[in-house]
Amino acid sequence: MRNALKVTTPTDREIVVTRRFNAPRELVWDAMSRPELLKRWVTGPPGWEMTVCEEDARVGGTFRWAWTGPDGAAMSMSGVYHEVTPPERCVRIERFDFGCGPAGAEQLATLDLADMGETTELTITLLYSSKEARDGAAASGMEHGMAAGYDRLDEILQAAMV
Repeated sequence: MRNALKVTTPTDREIVVTRRFNAPRELVWDAMSRPELLKRWVTGPPGWEMTVCEEDARVGGTFRWAWTGPDGAAMSMSGVYHEVTPPERCVRIERFDFGCGPAGAEQLATLDLADMGETTELTITLLYSSKEARDGAAASGMEHGMAAGYDRLDEILQAAMV
């Protein structure tokens, strides 16, 4: 049975995303922090490809992800890690450099992975600078992109557990 993505807006500046994975927390953490695994499931919209995945997941470290799409379209996201506590929590500033919301907009992203025994509960809290920035991100189609990516992650996790 596929686990559903749930997206809520508990405050004027937040989006909270939750989803459960049928895999142990350490395996989910690895898939969300190792570049060779990220490139397999964070592929972007249909027809796009992740072309850059640089990760330095430590406090003060940076990351940069970039994608190319049809007709030479491109977008990227980068930021700085503020807290990294494997395999349970990560806090970072994220900035979309092209597309997906207002140019240069930043968000504070907090990832929590709760160990639920045989499963892992993911909670991502995105804090924006304003209600307008939050509403722009929510209207960008991020929910559909995240759901598709997490479905691909499910397949990778299931294959790793066989």
